[in-house]
Parts: sequence; structure tokens; C-alpha cells
Amino acid sequence: MKLTNPGPVPVYTVAGPSTARPLPDWLARRRKRSSKYDPENLNNFELLQEFEFEEASNCVRVSEDGNWIMSTGTYKPQFHVHSTQELSLSFSRHTKSENTTFLLLSSDYSKSVHLQSDRSLEFHTPMGCHYEVRIPRFGRDLAYLRQNTEVLIPAVGLSSDGSGYGEVFRLDLERGQFLRPWQIDVGEDDPGSGLQGSIHVGAVNVAAVAERTHGLCAFGTSVSTVEFYDPRSKARVAVLGGHEGEVTALDYSEDGLSLALGTSTGQIRVFDLRNPRPLLKKDQGMGLPIKNLIHLKTPTEERKLLSADKRIIKIWDEQTGDLWTSVEPLVDLNFVTHVPDSGMILTANEGKHMHCFFIPDLGLAPRWCHFLDNLVHEMENEKQTETYDNYKFLTKPELKSLSLDHLIGKTNLLRPYMHGYFVAAKLYDQARLIANPYIWEEERAKRIKEKIEKERSSRIRGIKRVKVNQKLADKILQRQEKRGKVDAEAGVLGDSRFNKLFEDEEFMVDETSQEFRALNPSTKVEGAAGQDVPMRGGDSSDEESGSDAESESRRPDGDLLMQVSSSKAQGGRIKDVAFGSREQKEARATRARGGDVVGEQQITFVPESKKKSKPQPAPPAVKRQDRRSASNNTFRRL
Repeated sequence: MKLTNPGPVPVYTVAGPSTARPLPDWLARRRKRSSKYDPENLNNFELLQEFEFEEASNCVRVSEDGNWIMSTGTYKPQFHVHSTQELSLSFSRHTKSENTTFLLLSSDYSKSVHLQSDRSLEFHTPMGCHYEVRIPRFGRDLAYLRQNTEVLIPAVGLSSDGSGYGEVFRLDLERGQFLRPWQIDVGEDDPGSGLQGSIHVGAVNVAAVAERTHGLCAFGTSVSTVEFYDPRSKARVAVLGGHEGEVTALDYSEDGLSLALGTSTGQIRVFDLRNPRPLLKKDQGMGLPIKNLIHLKTPTEERKLLSADKRIIKIWDEQTGDLWTSVEPLVDLNFVTHVPDSGMILTANEGKHMHCFFIPDLGLAPRWCHFLDNLVHEMENEKQTETYDNYKFLTKPELKSLSLDHLIGKTNLLRPYMHGYFVAAKLYDQARLIANPYIWEEERAKRIKEKIEKERSSRIRGIKRVKVNQKLADKILQRQEKRGKVDAEAGVLGDSRFNKLFEDEEFMVDETSQEFRALNPSTKVEGAAGQDVPMRGGDSSDEESGSDAESESRRPDGDLLMQVSSSKAQGGRIKDVAFGSREQKEARATRARGGDVVGEQQITFVPESKKKSKPQPAPPAVKRQDRRSASNNTFRRL
């Protein structure tokens, strides 16, 4: 169960296909198992067991007592009967041909009549097919006169008596025989076309009966007329014409005074039987034939009108003509029905699963699934977060520039949000391509230009020339390059408060200072290996005399140099020298350095050879003539 339409009148999808094309059974079962513990699927459940067909469904109806739901579908041609008390499939039965439509003759499922696509009528009972009869021409719809126990079958073509009228076959169920058909004007046909007529022959498309009131029968034809017959006088009483396209749907209101009709061009008209002018004119917006019209009432006694074509279901306010809410399934619709005294709508469609939609503002849930009210209440309390994936936000002027403003309020592809609309990305791309056929070439040139500019900016590092601290400026530009955009006037480089940092020599960074080395221990300072770094302090050794060491450690400029003495006596120089002039070890001097690593030791993970290298002989000690004996050092024992 999920929220399909989050508008002012919410619509919940209780059951139905989630994809336009059905998945294979093995893949559907695998996905069902893998998504069992998905947080998005925690509210999913199976309302009715096996409420589906292998290929598609044709028609679905609810019994008067509300305990049974019968549906027909294919392939193979069959019909299912579901028990709402058990929420499961009661039985299924196969037929010889595909079903066009059917009617429930009793208050439950025990008596039903089925109009088949092979010009046959089948009467079914719980035991099986009770009787089958053929009709002369193909039927389009079924209607039932309960007072006279007559089944009315609007048919295609002209009558065989040469009168030039179409026919509505009448089958008397009490006597078990056909009665004289009612003749309906459906236009002329080509001569010599035979009993079934030519391809362009007229037809009586649909029938409606005001069953609970005056019993007037209405028949919609392919010549844009509606003819009314009184079953008591067995004669035509009125003709209503002047519509656009064929009449494909008819429905009486509950009081029998209002008649709604739909045409093959998607037009909807609402008439008062006492006035030939329509009270309401609406356009479905898709340009497709209207399949169903249903008069509805809300719990507050507001009158609504449901209209459905194969793409969308819309519910209108019958008084004002405003769109109340809409539902756009992912698959094409074949039939729509309403569960009486509730807010549930059932549909037969071209998908494997049949749809169940629940509209709380239209009414409560049926008594056989009353738990839906609690689920809806819980979902309303939860915070809904809308995520618009693959949508483009456009304002109303931008919609007009793309010629999409006529879709406002007619489809879910345009979702209102703040001062504009979210448009489906696929629709937006197609509209842009129609408005500007060269949009793809312009987009390609734009992306190539952006790529070239990006590569050009990555190659330019030292574009900012400063008087002082050039290394600091280059380091800032290098950080900008890692972020993907180089701007020499952004950040510290472009801030006027830091101008002196790059212009005044008083703000020059001394990389040889102790503070700089402490903050940047891994920075390699150029020229630091060959110069003496002045540092305060000294280190006295027991191998140097007091006066001479002090005199040697001083330079002419009066600075003190830090001296160190080696405790190793194995070869090499042993004279105390400053850090800057110390001789490096041979092994360290020949070692290749990688990167900016400094220090006397380097850790490596390169495996050493198992063969032990021969120790190198120590160089012979050279006796130094310039070193004076330590016997005269009076401070030696100190």
C-alpha cells in the first residue's frame, strides 16, 4: 500500500502492477523475497489472494451483497470469483472464447450472463455453464431489465429485414426466447455487405438502464446520438444528438434525472433529462474514448462523477465541474468499477495484477477490509518525504515557451510545487527537442567547452604572481585545483585584508626558522643543507677544552654555534663540527630518496636479501696533528 496521489485528495494504491510490463514468475518471486524486509515495502500486503490473471483482465464487477467479486481475463480465457469474507479466490473457470463483458443477474455470483467474443451468450451457475446461445451479430454491451427479466444486447450492423436500422437484441429469461429487437438508427451501410455489414457499418455501442427509478433505457450509437426507449410502451420516446464522436459510455444518476455520456474523442457531457442542453462539459484531456462513467457520492452527500479512459481515471465535482482528484496507473485500463458505499475502486487492466485504489475522502473502506482505515490513519501521521527523481523544475513562463502549459492539472507528469512545476525529465527532453531541433548539438558544444576550460585551468598554476611568499600563493592555488576550480581572486589571494601578506617583505615566511619547521616538519627547505642555522645554546664535551672550545665555537660575528661530539671511534672524522658541515654517512648518502622525506632514518617495506653482505673494512684512523693533547685540560675531570 502506497500513496499514489499526494494532492489535496489523497489516493492510495492497495494492489496493482508496479511496472508496465509483467516480470517473469521466477524473477517476480526472487524480487519479492529480496524486498521482504525493505523499509519501503513494509506497508505492502496482498488484499485479495490471486487477484490477477496470467496475461490481462477484461472486466470486474462486485455483487450487490458485497460478498463476491467476479472478474474475467486471459490467457487462457477464464473468469475468477473471489470471496470478500475470506479475502481469497473461491474458484476459477475456463471458457471457450474471450469475454467481452458480463453481468451478475442475482445478488451474489450464483447467476451471471457472459457476452463472448464469438457471438455467444453463456449463462453460468456455481455448477458450471448452464446454457449457451448464439446471437446473429457481434454484441457490444449488456444491460438487464430486472422488472421484465430481459437481457438487452446492443449489436453491430443493420437488421436483416432491410429496414436500415441497427438492433438491440432482447432475450426474455422467464420464457427463454428472443423478443422482437428494438431498432436504433445507426446510419447506412454499403450495399451487398452481407449480414454482419461492412467495416464502416454503424453500431449500438452502449446501453444504460435507470433500474431503480423510471426504468428508461438509453442507447449510445456510433452516429453521435443517444436514443431513449420506454420498456413499458416498447417504443422510442426521445433522441439526443449533436455530440462529437461516437457515444462510448452512458450512466444514470441515482435519482434517474441526470445522464452522463462519454464520447470517443474524450468529451464528457452531463444532461438533465428535462433539458436538452448539457449542464456540464468536460474534456478528459487524452483524446481517447471514454470507457466508464460512474456517478458517486461522498459521505457529505457531495455529487461526483468518475470518468475513465485507458490512460487515466478522473473524478469531477458534478456541481462546479472542477477536477477533484485523478489516478494515472502504469498500465492501460479496460474497465473500472466502484465498490458501493465505500471509497474503493477496482480496475481491470492490461497488466497481470488488477488494481485496487482507495480514496478516503470518497468513503470508508468496505466492511471486508475495514483495516484499511487504520492503515491510512497511520500513514497520514507519518511524515511524508517526497523525492522527485528524474524531474525538472520549470516555472509557468518556461512551460509556455515549451508549449506544455496545456498539461497543467491534466497529468501527473506535471506536479505543482511552489511557484512552478516538476516536469518529467523524459517529457522535458522531448519538448526541448521539438522546440529547438539543434539542442543536442548546442549541448554537446557546451560540454566540450566546459571540459576544455577545466583542463586549461588545471594546467595554469602560477598565474598569480606576488612580490612576497610566492610558494604560499602556489600552495593555495594547488589546493583550489584539487577542488576542481582555480580562481586567483578567491579566498586569501583575493581578500584585500591579506594584501600585505603578499606585498610587504615584513610578512615574509621564514622557512628556516624553528617555528616554521615545527609546524611543517615534512617540508623540504631548499638550500638548508649547505648553510649554518644559527641556534642559541652549546654542548660541552669531555674531549674539548674550555677556552679553545669557546674560542672555536664563536664566529667573527659573535654568534654561538651548537657543537656535537661523536662517541664512535671507528674511523671517520671525530672532530666536533656544526650541523651544517657534518659529513653524511656513506650508506645514507647513496640511498635514493622518494618524496620530501627528511631525517636520518627512513622506514621501508622492501624485503631484504637473505644473503648476508660482507662487512666493509673500517678506514684506517688518521692521526690528527692539529688536535692538542688533553693532558693540559684542567677541566677534564669536571
